[in-house]
Amino acid sequence: MRKTLGIQRGWGQQIVFLGPCLLFFLTIVVTPFFLGFYYSSTDWNGLDLDKAVWTGAANWKRIFMNDDKFWESLVFTLRFTVISVVAANVFALLLAFILMTTLKTKKLLRTVFFMPNVIGGILLGYIWQFIFTKGFATIGELTGISFFQLPWLGTPSTGFWGLVIVFVWQTAGYMMVIYIAGLAGIPKDLIEAARIDGARAPQLFKSVYIPLIMPAITICLFLTTSNAFKMFDLNLSLTKGGPGTSTQSLAYNIYAEALINNRYGLGTAKALLFFAAVSLITVTQVWLTKRKEVSA
Repeated sequence: MRKTLGIQRGWGQQIVFLGPCLLFFLTIVVTPFFLGFYYSSTDWNGLDLDKAVWTGAANWKRIFMNDDKFWESLVFTLRFTVISVVAANVFALLLAFILMTTLKTKKLLRTVFFMPNVIGGILLGYIWQFIFTKGFATIGELTGISFFQLPWLGTPSTGFWGLVIVFVWQTAGYMMVIYIAGLAGIPKDLIEAARIDGARAPQLFKSVYIPLIMPAITICLFLTTSNAFKMFDLNLSLTKGGPGTSTQSLAYNIYAEALINNRYGLGTAKALLFFAAVSLITVTQVWLTKRKEVSA
């Protein structure tokens, strides 16, 4: 009897503490997700529920057979993701190594490099828009350096690299903190033993540091890959997908389809494909990097 009362009391406590969170999660996340499968097969403007007309597979056929902009956005997003992930992680790892030394200002520098991560993407985009259009132009006029005279947001190529620069600048500081934590966990006697055995800096980096910080690399690759693939706020505030649609990310394409063109059903179908692509890429990346992890 006491055991039964204890179990009931335990369930009651769990319901009291987890119930509200579970209710909000089901209402805000799970229910809209499954409703998305229905709306992806409708012609709906996103406003009038009674005007959601069932169209079957029409949206999916349109995406795969008659939507070149969607696939152009996918190619752009894949290209942006590969370059941004590599650049952000290389830069973050380099910063981590530098700031693990005995620099007197290393704590201050860690704070400075981390700060861009706490600025919202929309605000950050508008700040960099001013830098690209006004700041760089002024420096270019004063110095004559061609780098600062480029139309950074005015052409497809410079717009692409402008997005990469801002994304790496925003992301690298957070990844740096994770890499510093990974480097701090490497046993010093293991590094000393490798040096005594004659390992030079490149060998030490390849055979000691990289294998032992693979858990940190797994986390950083996962975060940068998912964030780069889902990049929307910088795209909205910096280029708005322009010139034309040449720098339109996949997330921005979905936003434009659903909320600008008022084709919510088609936008939902694209969002489900987007979800599947992000899940497949990130799960594959985690699986591959997890296999390379070793214990100290």
